[in-house]
Parts: sequence; C-alpha cells; structure tokens
Amino acid sequence: MPSIPLQRTFAISSLVYAATLWGLVWYPYRLLNEAGVGGIASSFITYVVPLLLLGWLHGRSLHNARGHWMWLAALGLAAGWTNLAYVLAVLEGEVVRVLLLFYLSPLWTVLFSRFLLKEKLNRAGWAVMALAAGGALAMLWQPGDWPLPANDAEWLALSAGMMFAASNVISRHLGGVAEGAKVVSVWVGVAILTVIGLALKPAELDFAATADATVWLLLLGVGLAIGSMTYAVQYGLARVPANQAIVIFLFELVVAAVAAYFLSNERMGLQEWIGAAMIITASLFSGHMEDDQLKDKDHV
Repeated sequence: MPSIPLQRTFAISSLVYAATLWGLVWYPYRLLNEAGVGGIASSFITYVVPLLLLGWLHGRSLHNARGHWMWLAALGLAAGWTNLAYVLAVLEGEVVRVLLLFYLSPLWTVLFSRFLLKEKLNRAGWAVMALAAGGALAMLWQPGDWPLPANDAEWLALSAGMMFAASNVISRHLGGVAEGAKVVSVWVGVAILTVIGLALKPAELDFAATADATVWLLLLGVGLAIGSMTYAVQYGLARVPANQAIVIFLFELVVAAVAAYFLSNERMGLQEWIGAAMIITASLFSGHMEDDQLKDKDHV
C-alpha cells in the first residue's frame, strides 16, 4: 500500500490531469464536428467507449449499491446533462465564456445543498452567491439588455454548471457508495441522454457511412481520455479536501484560455476578465464553506 503522502500526491496529480484534459478536450470535439460528427453523436460514442470497455469491471459495485439506484440514476442524469451540454456549448460558443458560465456552479451548489441536503446558508454561502452572481452580471451586462446568456451555447453552459452542482451534491449524498458505481452511472447517464438526442436528430449518425479511419481513431482516443478523466476525478475527490480540489479544478480555466488563444484565436475583453475574477474568487471561497459549516456545528 502506498504511504499517505504518496496517496495524496497521486490524488492531486489525478485532479491536475483531469483539469488539464477538460481544458483541452473541446478542441478534438471541434475537430470531430468539422469532420461531420455532431456533438450529440460524438458524445454518445466517446462515452459509450469507456462504458463498454470498463463498465463491466464495476458490476459488483453496482450490485452492492442496489439500495441507492434511484439516487444513482439522478446522479447519472445530472452528470450526463453536464457532460453533453458542455460539449454542445464548446462547439458553438466561445470556450472561455462557456467555462466561466459553467463555473457559476458554486452559486447553484449553495442552493442545491440548502434544499437537498438541508444545509444552513452561512456567511460563506451568502458570499459565494453574491460573488458568483456579480461575476455573471459583470460578464453578461450589455447596456439596454437584461444580463442573460447571449446565445444557445451560453444557455447550455449555464445549465451544465447547474447540473454539475447538482451532481456534486448528489454524490455527497451517496458518500457510502463505491466510486466505480458512480463512474458507471455518469457514463450511462450520458449514453441515455444522447440516445434520446439521436432519436430526435438521427441525421447526426450519417457521418458513419463516409467517416475515414482518422475520425474513428479520434473518437476512440477521446473516449479513452473521457474514461481516464472520470476515474481521475473520482479518485482525487475521495482523497483531497474540497477547498484544495476546487483550486486545482480552476486550472482548467487557465488551460482552456491559453488553448483557445492559440488554437482558435479567442480573446477575452475587460468585461469578461472582471467577471472571471469574481467567479474564480467565488469558486475559491466556496472551498471553505464545509469548514465553516463544521465550525457552526461544533458551536451548537
């Protein structure tokens, strides 16, 4: 067995790995889209790949979690929409704006924790809500218009962040369930939602008749990367304190901003930078909410 410090190093490294890949994965999805593979079809294939290759390894975990299947189904659907909406958003929108709207998730986490877990909204919670909401207003504000997302991609990003928060809260509720069962639930959730999407838009599968080996290899590669990221996130979150994990996950924003600058020539203006600073601060501050809540309980 690795020592505790070594386990912690592995856990931190796994979160850095996951954040880095999530900051880059939008680019191969855009390449696939340019090759004729739509976002729903590419999401379906890239999540079914790890499900088929690795899902069977977790049969025992799923069987042991049978008393929690309703919550696992909720986790799968919430995480499934998070991943599908994220892919569709980065295909259509500006990568950094999409990620900033996604990282409003601390705002939604406060609300979901209040109503689903009955957690008290403390001073840290109010501060997180104010900072995150203020950052969104700063980024989206246009004179004469409501400060709302400007297009479908930004609405998708906002909904992805909401479902990311919901999936995190549900995952906390499922604290005693094995990581393998949660991983499979995420993959199945994406698969179910994309099957529904393909039933509504079957033309997205037309690419299969003409796609060359390069497209299929790229789909396989992204699918394997998705699988490794899912494992890395679950492994890291189980071993790294929440406040430190949030700081590490924010590395995704840095990677995405640099990659978007060099790969798609996207730049942020002053308004976006101000909103970004507020949203990032809210994410950093949200890591201390659990500590505050524990202190509050100690004083009761």
